[in-house]
Amino acid sequence: MRIGIDLGGTKIAGVVMGAHAQIVAQQRVATPAGDYAATVDVIAHLALRLEAAAGASNLPIGVGTPGAISTLTGRMKNCNSTCLNGQPLLADLETRLGPRVRIANDADCMALSEAHGGAADGAETVFGVILGTGVGGGIVVRGQLLRGANAIAGEWGHNPLPWPQPGELPGPACYCGRSGCIETWLSGTGLAAEHRRLHGGSWRGEQIVFAAEDGDAAAEATLQRYEQRLARALASIINVLDPQVIVLGGGLSRLRRLYRNVPEQWKPWVFSDEVRTRLVAAQYGDATGVRGAAWLWPEAGEAAGAA
Repeated sequence: MRIGIDLGGTKIAGVVMGAHAQIVAQQRVATPAGDYAATVDVIAHLALRLEAAAGASNLPIGVGTPGAISTLTGRMKNCNSTCLNGQPLLADLETRLGPRVRIANDADCMALSEAHGGAADGAETVFGVILGTGVGGGIVVRGQLLRGANAIAGEWGHNPLPWPQPGELPGPACYCGRSGCIETWLSGTGLAAEHRRLHGGSWRGEQIVFAAEDGDAAAEATLQRYEQRLARALASIINVLDPQVIVLGGGLSRLRRLYRNVPEQWKPWVFSDEVRTRLVAAQYGDATGVRGAAWLWPEAGEAAGAA
C-alpha cells in the first residue's frame, strides 16, 4: 500500500492505494488558505489518519502540489498557491513523516494516473493537461513520469499563446510577471476574464458554459474563441512531443464540446498530413490527481514512477 495526497488550493485530498490500484481509504480536508506552516501540519496529520484508517504504518507517501521542487534550492517554485513558493516543503514533510515522501506537480500526477489504468492506459506517450484555476501539463513516457532537467517538463501554461491572432498581443498579465501566457487565456479565470473584457458582466466559467447552452450568442462566441486558442496551444505540443494521447483534467475538462471541436481545429497548426493524437477526458475526474500521487510509488514489479 501507498498514500497519495493532492494539495489543492481549496482542499487537500488523500487516499491509501493498495494492490491493483484499489482505494483502501480516503479522506479530504480544507486547505489552510495562505498559511504554509498550517498546510504542512494538515498534510502530516492527514497521512497519519489515512494510515490509521488502513490499519497500516510507515507507508510511502506521494504528494501532488501546484508547483515543483527547484533543482537548485530544493525549495518549491512556480506555485500558483504562492505561499508555497520558496518553502522547503519536501524537507519539512520528511521532518514530520520520515524519508518516505515524494513530491510532483499536480499535472504530472494527473498524467501518471491516467497512464496507469485511466483514459490513456497503454499509450506510449501521454500529455496530461490541467484546465482549472491554472493551466498545467505533465508528460508520461512508457509509464514513467518525465520530470526534466529543470523539473518543469510539461509546463506549457507559461509559454506564450502560439500563432497570436489580431487583438491577442501583448495578452493579459500573468502572475509569473509576463503577459500572454497560455494560462491567462485557457484557465477558468482566463475564460471569465476574456468574456468580461469583451461583453461585460462578471460571469464565472460555468455560467458562460450554461449561457452558451441556452443560446446566448456572446457566451457562445467566448467558447468558440476558447476552443480555437486551445487548439493552437495543443497543436504546438503535438508538434514537439507528438503524444499518442492528450488527457484533459480540471474543471473545464467537463466541457464535452472540447473533444469534438478542438481536434478539428488543431489540424491546420499541426505539421503533419494527419493527426492521430487522441484528445480524451480524464477517466478518474477530480480523483485523478490524488490517485496519481500514489503512483509516484509504483507497485512491486512496476517501473520507477519518474525519470
